[in-house]
Amino acid sequence: MENVAPLGIHTGESIVVAPSQTLSNREYYMLRNTAIKVIRHFGIVGECNIQYALNPNSEEFYIIEVNARLSRSSALASKATGYPLAYVAAKLALGISLPVIKNSVTGVTTACFEPSLDYCVVKIPRWDMAKFNRVSTKIGSSMKSVGEVMSIGRNFEEAFQKALRMVDENVNGFDPNIKKVNENELREPTDKRMFFLAAALKQGYTVEKLYELTKIDRWFLEKFKN
Repeated sequence: MENVAPLGIHTGESIVVAPSQTLSNREYYMLRNTAIKVIRHFGIVGECNIQYALNPNSEEFYIIEVNARLSRSSALASKATGYPLAYVAAKLALGISLPVIKNSVTGVTTACFEPSLDYCVVKIPRWDMAKFNRVSTKIGSSMKSVGEVMSIGRNFEEAFQKALRMVDENVNGFDPNIKKVNENELREPTDKRMFFLAAALKQGYTVEKLYELTKIDRWFLEKFKN
């Protein structure tokens, strides 16, 4: 899974997409192999998720955290892929090996097969700042969202539009309902960042300019433009 927001935004505050979209094959297997090494080093049996910070201009990366437990990210990964992480982790705790555990989705393969997605999943946080009127609307390294929605589509654009409509019943999708662009809102994001992005794109901001302001990967900005 991949966060749309750059480093500095809490995972719970960021739009998340699965499978990862901007990683090269080399980067993907580099992070995958590192995860396996970390898990084997700690002797973890069961569920574990590792969060990385990857420099998009090089192969430099840092491990932000290692969660050797079921977490919110685990629940999202399980729902997005259909792979029953909690069920498999419980079986492993009982000493049952992966090749023996049946995949509850296919009913044919076993749990040692990695899930492969032919669709796109998008998670968008849900904020309710009206209930906390003394709290800043800026989002950052602390989590302020009160929930989230997950949508599935054949491509990123479809899943993203579905998620936006679900997260707020008053939103029709990626609409530029904020008419005036505020570049400070793009540099220092708030819960309305996506709508400022939509307004900026409508007013002719280029992908390169928006990348400089937001540091959101150009791939996502191109998809927003679509």
